[in-house]
Amino acid sequence: MAGLEVALWRAVAVYRGLALVYAAVVIAMNAGGYAHPAGGWAVLAAMTVWTGYAALAFGDPRRRGRPLLAADLAVAAACVLATAWVESAANIAAGRPTLPVSWVAAAVLSWAVAGGRRLGLTAALVLAAANLLVHAIAGTSGGIGDTTFNGIVLLLLAGLVVGHVVRLAREAEARLARAVELESANRERERLARRIHDSVLQVLAMVQRRGGELGGEAAELGRLAGEQEAALRALIGTAPAPPPRVPDADADLRPLLTAHASTSVTVSTPATEVPLPAHAAREVAAAVAAALDNVARHCGDGARAWVLLEDGGGEVTVSVRDDGPGMPDGRLDEAAAGGRLGVAQSIRGRVTDLGGTVVVFSAAGEGTEIEMTVPRRPVRPA
Repeated sequence: MAGLEVALWRAVAVYRGLALVYAAVVIAMNAGGYAHPAGGWAVLAAMTVWTGYAALAFGDPRRRGRPLLAADLAVAAACVLATAWVESAANIAAGRPTLPVSWVAAAVLSWAVAGGRRLGLTAALVLAAANLLVHAIAGTSGGIGDTTFNGIVLLLLAGLVVGHVVRLAREAEARLARAVELESANRERERLARRIHDSVLQVLAMVQRRGGELGGEAAELGRLAGEQEAALRALIGTAPAPPPRVPDADADLRPLLTAHASTSVTVSTPATEVPLPAHAAREVAAAVAAALDNVARHCGDGARAWVLLEDGGGEVTVSVRDDGPGMPDGRLDEAAAGGRLGVAQSIRGRVTDLGGTVVVFSAAGEGTEIEMTVPRRPVRPA
């Protein structure tokens, strides 16, 4: 984003400098008709000093803040108001332009670049009021002509259009940055996938095959190698989720769950994205990992598990089911009382903090199913 910011502020500085030259020409041509000619040159001197200072100040990101923007607008408004003292009432009534002419639009551009359409229009309205106040001070309120009216309209259009264009440019640059980041991540993933396929996966496949041929403890080693091979293939075959626009923007829950797929774990997800706030997606994935860890520890080596992700619109449901021995009634309460808090804290605690619910279905000899439901917009714990 820095490149765009530099270009925008540089463009404002260039405009300010060119508009100063035009204002100097106008003041030089009209100075003879001013009520106070020296005042016209004094205003031009103030504009020249501020143009140089503003170019340096706005060029430093650390100094681009509300105080500098307010000072820029105040200087522009003061130069406009000085017209009521320097010019004669007759010239003001005749529609002669204010002393800074179009130089004041630089303040509108600065506000538009800093804050978009809203700030751009705010600055334009302040300067429009200053233009009208010149006529009020000079006593020519009834003679506001086309020159003043056109100047006000141009200021408003500058604030509106430039602010809108700046916002679109920033959004386009942000989208480009995200696309470049995603492309870079994809290329790195493909590079790692090729290296893993050429080395690790082939070794794991060989260990699985040889372990099955040898039998005994080697067969168990081969089975474990097969599970790791399947998990690696699922990991490198899952496209990375696009980077979030903001630190806790929506993240697709599917890749976080499919990373747990293996020969003993089957993961089923919808074909389309299942977005959740990034914090909530990570917590749900951690709860699923805890549930699968319980399956591995309590259901034996041959147990299988199934993870099902369902998108209900306003809520998301993840079910983890296994074909293990199941649990008798009251087993969870006994485990919690004995200090074994896997389900109570790692699963139920995480989901509850997100404003969701956890339901456990289990019976001796019939396996266990843990159903976790969280709202689409979970709340963080207080």
